Amino acid sequence: MNIHEQPSTSIEELRARVGQVVGVSPWHAVTQDMIDRFSDVTDDHQFIHSDPVRAKAETPFGGTIAHGFLTLSLLSMLARDAIPRLKDRAMGINYGFDRIRFMTPVKSGARVRGRFTLSEVVDRAEKLIMFRYAVSIEIEGSAKPALTADWLTLAVVE
Repeated sequence: MNIHEQPSTSIEELRARVGQVVGVSPWHAVTQDMIDRFSDVTDDHQFIHSDPVRAKAETPFGGTIAHGFLTLSLLSMLARDAIPRLKDRAMGINYGFDRIRFMTPVKSGARVRGRFTLSEVVDRAEKLIMFRYAVSIEIEGSAKPALTADWLTLAVVE
């Protein structure tokens, strides 16, 4: 479900869901084109990302893999489709991470999804709320996730 289709949720409803999975995104493909475009933006053209023939021959991955930072950057898209929208939110801000672990490489052509568990809701200031999510990016068909992280976001409320 796209966030724009989701009903708004009150801060009280979210506080009651601390410790629970609040959203799981749909599956999204990680294509070689996406990996190539990320390589161009970051100027990281290591063959494990950009040369399918060489990566198949010289790595244990069987082909190219996504950059870890590409996988991490997908959290914004995955969250948009999974995390409930806060009522009266004027703006959302990425506040950073307390922990990130890259667990399993994402192979070109694999599908991934985000799983978001709300760990904490903290009032930081008047009209400013911090959310902590335990997140994982799962790889379809894999027992281990691509990554796990503690993600902090801020919401400015009206």
